[in-house]
Amino acid sequence: MKRYAQVFVVALIFTFSAAVHGTAPAADTPPTPPWPQWRGPTRDGQVTGPTWPDSLQEGSLESLWRIPLGPSYSGPIVSDELVFTTATKNKEIEVVSAFDRRTGKNRWSREWPGAISVPFFAKSSGDWIRSTPAYDGECLYVAGMRDVLVCLVAKTGQERWRVDFVKEVKSPLPDFGFVCSPMVDGDFVYVQAGGAVAKLDKQTGAIIWRTLGDEGGLFGSAFSSPILAELLGKRQLIVQTRQKLAGVDPQSGDVLWSQVVPSFRGMNILTPVVVGDAIFTSSYQNKSWLYRIAREEDRFTVAEAWSNKAQGYMSTPVVVGGYAYLHLGNQRFICINLQNGERMWTSPPFGKYASLVAQGDRILALDQQGVLLLIKANPEKFELLDSRKVSEADTWAHLAISGDEIFVRELEALAAYRWRRVPRPSQPR
Repeated sequence: MKRYAQVFVVALIFTFSAAVHGTAPAADTPPTPPWPQWRGPTRDGQVTGPTWPDSLQEGSLESLWRIPLGPSYSGPIVSDELVFTTATKNKEIEVVSAFDRRTGKNRWSREWPGAISVPFFAKSSGDWIRSTPAYDGECLYVAGMRDVLVCLVAKTGQERWRVDFVKEVKSPLPDFGFVCSPMVDGDFVYVQAGGAVAKLDKQTGAIIWRTLGDEGGLFGSAFSSPILAELLGKRQLIVQTRQKLAGVDPQSGDVLWSQVVPSFRGMNILTPVVVGDAIFTSSYQNKSWLYRIAREEDRFTVAEAWSNKAQGYMSTPVVVGGYAYLHLGNQRFICINLQNGERMWTSPPFGKYASLVAQGDRILALDQQGVLLLIKANPEKFELLDSRKVSEADTWAHLAISGDEIFVRELEALAAYRWRRVPRPSQPR
């Protein structure tokens, strides 16, 4: 991942050179910034690259191609040549496919038996695959619903290894499947699977350590996805289990600090957001919190800085200029001042879920109802700049943006769009 991150940084130094509709860039053009994992290159929903227009309509955002597929919650993963996504076929087979990002042509597909039936109270949302894969420049790491992690060679789809956590660690089959999206860092992969937080060798799939595993069942493994951050001079794996928010030493697996996060039925779903030496999170049918981390020599402590009655659900917020922009369980967007927890505004209701990415003072949200929303990151008021219906079906998967292209995983299709460049300057974050 470090090597791949260096390539990504080098790519950002160059100006992205556009091509006419459907035409590949010149051979000497650097690759566009990839979208290698859940919530993007820096795993925080922040987007670099060409400046977004103020409009989502034809002329500003052009449709490139659309491919019908089986259902999936997985967000697209994008390299310089390919777009990867998953699907569930006939309610019993999981499929991973790679498509040419210029044309939408299928390059390869791999499949395996792997579906499960989720509990009745989640049945309306479907039984299909949920986790977003991770890509390190060479391999694709894909989580199947039956608590398996599969490593595929990205160019060919050849399987390199797989880990079945149910067989490997004798954990129960998770009721909601493998929901956490894998994270690759250096030579390792981090996941919440097998009823715990786990570190694996990315070359072999060997489990190096497991931690935070004794939480009394609660329908299986956690939903939230891990992130890495440096807090008070210590690099930490930040994880939100079904009951706790915690900092873990990525080398040893030791828990550095932990904090109980109350929620309904352990539905700590969204990915925590690091803000300086503090962490913002929210849980279903409960509250939002900012927790501050303190350190005295090698001992870390955590304390609540403030709480807010806003009830997050599945959508992970983006942070712009010291404010968190969050989509709630009541289907409304809110803006929270991260200094004091004050709610700045509340929007009208939208869909049941929205994936959020930000560039400067613009937020792009993909609403569950198949609508793209362009929102201004304005703490003074909710400001919807534009909207556009892009799918008649639900859009539960996370957006992916690479260079001037947007990839939307509809419930039963994958679609690509391209921004048209405009001179509007980016605003500081």
